[in-house]
Amino acid sequence: MGVRLVVVDDHRLLAEALAAALTLRGHRVLAIGSPARAVAESVAGRRPEVCLLGVAGPGAPDAFEPLRRLRRERPEIAVVVLGPVGEPGRVAAAFAAGAAGYVRSDERIEVVERAIARVRAGEAAVAVEVLQGAFERVLRPVAEPDDDAVRLLRALTRREVQVLIRITEGQDTTAIAAGMGIAPSTARTHVQRVLMKLNARTRLEATALAVRTGLLERITRP
Repeated sequence: MGVRLVVVDDHRLLAEALAAALTLRGHRVLAIGSPARAVAESVAGRRPEVCLLGVAGPGAPDAFEPLRRLRRERPEIAVVVLGPVGEPGRVAAAFAAGAAGYVRSDERIEVVERAIARVRAGEAAVAVEVLQGAFERVLRPVAEPDDDAVRLLRALTRREVQVLIRITEGQDTTAIAAGMGIAPSTARTHVQRVLMKLNARTRLEATALAVRTGLLERITRP
């Protein structure tokens, strides 16, 4: 027996392709919506049993706010999120927002269909790969950047960051001034401020500190 569905995705073409595939398999697609934040509007005036919600964009604090709103307004609709599996925190955030299921966005239609059946029956649906990825991250977490790098970077102005990059490249005051189009006296002042903020006595010490804390990796170079 087919399921009444609404399919919403940040990419309209993906939503239409998924809807077409599910229709061919006997399901009834009541609406197709895009982008994902329009999910509440897509189900308005309709009575779907399940909503497939594809969120393709990068993770953000409010990425699942549309899902939370939908769950508040239409708690009877089970939502299956289709998204990346490389971000366990994102998976947890989806369930915290009220998702009943989470499967990989490029998963086979058979897996998506099984997830639909499970959430319709009131069960949670999570692809095995998603759980494996989440547990892998928990058991073998990726090392976080040194907090000192963040603190030091915030202490420097944009101009001082540019000066620090040139210091680590071995440029002297004259070269820094010429490269940045400023007077040597101004370049000297910037260098002194960088050393002071990094609590470094010499340029070599500033360079070593930048390397040790991972500060250089956190800088977006022009």
